[in-house]
Amino acid sequence: MSTVYLAAEEKTDRLWAVKAMRKQSTGDFEMAKQSLLAEASILKKLKHPGLPEITEVIERENTVLIIMDYVEGYSLERIVKEQGPQREENAVNWAKQLCDILSYLHTRNPPVIYRDMKPSNIIRREDGRIVLIDFGTAREFKGGQKRDTLCLGTRGYAAPEQYGDSGETDGRTDIYGLGATLYYLLTGHDPGTAPYEICPIRRWDPWLSPGLERIVQKCTRKKPEDRYPSCKALMYDLEHYKQLNRKYKRRQNLRWRGFLAAFFMMLCAGTGALGFWKAGEKVRERSYDLFLLEGESPGGQDPEESIENYQKAIGLKPWDGRAYEELLEFFLWENQEGEEQNRGEGICFFSVREEMEIRKALGKSPWREKSNEEYLRENQKDYEKLSYELGLAYFYSYQGTGNKAYSRKWLKIAAGARPSEKLENSQIQRAGRLCKIAEYYGTLGIIDQGEGLSVSYRDYWTDLVEILDQDLKSKNKLQSLLACQELEAQITANGSNFKKEGISREEMEMQIDRAEEVLDHMEILESDPDGEYTQKMKNKLSACLDAVREVIQGIFNQENIQKGRGVDYGTDTE
Repeated sequence: MSTVYLAAEEKTDRLWAVKAMRKQSTGDFEMAKQSLLAEASILKKLKHPGLPEITEVIERENTVLIIMDYVEGYSLERIVKEQGPQREENAVNWAKQLCDILSYLHTRNPPVIYRDMKPSNIIRREDGRIVLIDFGTAREFKGGQKRDTLCLGTRGYAAPEQYGDSGETDGRTDIYGLGATLYYLLTGHDPGTAPYEICPIRRWDPWLSPGLERIVQKCTRKKPEDRYPSCKALMYDLEHYKQLNRKYKRRQNLRWRGFLAAFFMMLCAGTGALGFWKAGEKVRERSYDLFLLEGESPGGQDPEESIENYQKAIGLKPWDGRAYEELLEFFLWENQEGEEQNRGEGICFFSVREEMEIRKALGKSPWREKSNEEYLRENQKDYEKLSYELGLAYFYSYQGTGNKAYSRKWLKIAAGARPSEKLENSQIQRAGRLCKIAEYYGTLGIIDQGEGLSVSYRDYWTDLVEILDQDLKSKNKLQSLLACQELEAQITANGSNFKKEGISREEMEMQIDRAEEVLDHMEILESDPDGEYTQKMKNKLSACLDAVREVIQGIFNQENIQKGRGVDYGTDTE
């Protein structure tokens, strides 16, 4: 058995991974030695950014050393164990990178079959790139064999043919392992533990993509001929999995019509009260799921149809927060009709009309005693999660610029929540900070006859900087961008008021310099969630930095502005 050491080169401080095998620690040393040398032989022929590179092989009588690149990062296994199931966008991005690596291996001459695809063998670097490690079970494809000589692989991730069930391993074997890995990333359930099964991913989470469910199932079919024939074919479906959702929905609609037909036949035949009630509940659940699926707005669908479907889902189950959240997300990201300019500038838009639809969704139906919001409030965790999302929408996105006063009610609810699987502690804390800012808008500059100014602009600046501190430290790129946006906007709008309260030019410029440093070092990948939107937002904020600095200069140089030698940016210069 080999042992891996971390070594550092004294002159350059470069780190290396050293795989070592010694005779005294290994039973059948010669066999293990040949296996390790075979691994090194394969890797030495390969050159790909997603593979470690062999630097040197040192072979002595009782020892074998393989020196290779040290891959710094975390395994996907560790990431899932620490963070839970991953967002679809992340899982798909990693799967596409793995497809590229496997495609490279499978197109060598002879093809290289990896045979040990699993989350612990996949490292995610700090820059988001994926690296595949440990080629101890890899082999060069020979062809024409009835089965492999050795049965190797990790149970749950290894394809049936790796155990001699269905012929020689080939590229489709690795596709099986990739499918099992994707299953683990999306669900958090390890197929390498009993009962060693890969069931449809939406059994664990019904809100996972039907397209991804189809991909995982096709990758992990028992017979190799039933899987994707190549990584190229798999890559195509990964890049178009949302289109697969629409195909799935069309099939579901057909199944749904059949279910309804059977249901009404049952009613016509007559059933007992209990049977009728159970059937009715089943219809409700199926209808709710269908309306949510139909609300996703596949290409060409009228946005009004999507809104109507979400409203119907809410009408069926007003206590379930999913439909409200998806309707709000639809307004923020999908339904940008008439707001193309804002979208192009990297502005998430929440219009007055969309807000009215949200109010309608939370309002009272004529046939119910309570409002939908009252029903939802009984489902506390869902209510708190929606309050958080709605508070952010008002704070940052209402009419493209945000309305702090409108956000206050919802942020206050989220700030009073307890951590749960719906709302993390960091989100609760953020809601509290934003709520504090929102509360200022009702009292800023108002004179309390008994105590003077109710809230000062110095208080406002202090909390604005605190929010900036917390958000810039977060790993959430969009959150950091929103913090920078708020800083730029408030200095431009209230810089004069900040100055009157004793905030110096140096203090303002220091915060702008911090924002610039964050923006300069922020790397946004195309594969990032909402990557296009965040890149546009970053570009817009970076372009505004110099203008904000000029605003600060103008604020502290009032005489020049009055003489017409400066620029009036529309700020309060009294």
